[in-house]
Amino acid sequence: MTAPEYVSRAEFAALLDRFDTLIGLVARAVPPTVRVPDITAADAFVWQTDPPALEPVPHVSRVEIGLLHGIDSARDQLVDNTERFARGLPANNVLLWGARGMGKSSLVKASQAHVNERLAAEGKSDRLKLVEIHREDVESLPSLMAILRAAPHRFVVFCDDLSFDAGDASYKSLKAVLEGGLEGRPANVLFYATSNRRHLLPRDMMENERSTAINPGEAVEEKVSLSDRFGLWLGFHKCSQDEYLSMVRGYAGRYGLKVDDDRLRAEALEWSTTRGSRSGRVAWQFIQDLAGRLGQTLGA
Repeated sequence: MTAPEYVSRAEFAALLDRFDTLIGLVARAVPPTVRVPDITAADAFVWQTDPPALEPVPHVSRVEIGLLHGIDSARDQLVDNTERFARGLPANNVLLWGARGMGKSSLVKASQAHVNERLAAEGKSDRLKLVEIHREDVESLPSLMAILRAAPHRFVVFCDDLSFDAGDASYKSLKAVLEGGLEGRPANVLFYATSNRRHLLPRDMMENERSTAINPGEAVEEKVSLSDRFGLWLGFHKCSQDEYLSMVRGYAGRYGLKVDDDRLRAEALEWSTTRGSRSGRVAWQFIQDLAGRLGQTLGA
């Protein structure tokens, strides 16, 4: 009988390393199981990547579209674009950019609800779905698109406060999804993003590319072309005093705050002065403070 051969510790460790490598290759080859809920159970979802899942949002935190003052042109364009898409007509990806607190993300959520109300009033059962993806998960967009492509619904994928810092290459995933990939954007998906930057990239990053490149124009072109993938740009600018007061009066009327107009105007202006800015967000924060001091609630 031949004596059994034993493996040395070094050989055994090497063998384990090879097994670990093999397991890693198999894990990458087999896509993770994605938990997809009943899409009809909600009108809004949040995309989670670990584990991959579409989490339903039963109650979306949104402002009624009639309460969004001072952004009439952007409101009308976004609602029109969204409604055309919901009805199966051509529509554009949208970049909402500009001043902070002027209702960019609120308008996206309000537009989806407004369009669904119109569809329901016409007796249509199909509802437009809203899927939020977090900025840090942009690289997972291709996986999300693959799931939505197979669903019998139309989706607006929404990323709030989208921007990219120096050395961040994840913007390439977004470019591929919007237009550049072989498959392209699914016909049942639009992409809406809000940003404080018109080109989604910091100016110093673009200037650095210009100064160090052999051909400065071509160096920046790839990064600037990201915003070009959005067919519709909607700009949001700081509001005037009259627009700010219109927002305040709109909120006060909607929630039935018992305060005379002279006091409302004076306190609203004082509030904006202490904050150093006028915006829809500042108007809403003032209304919350005023309602609390009046002992009134801001019910639905």
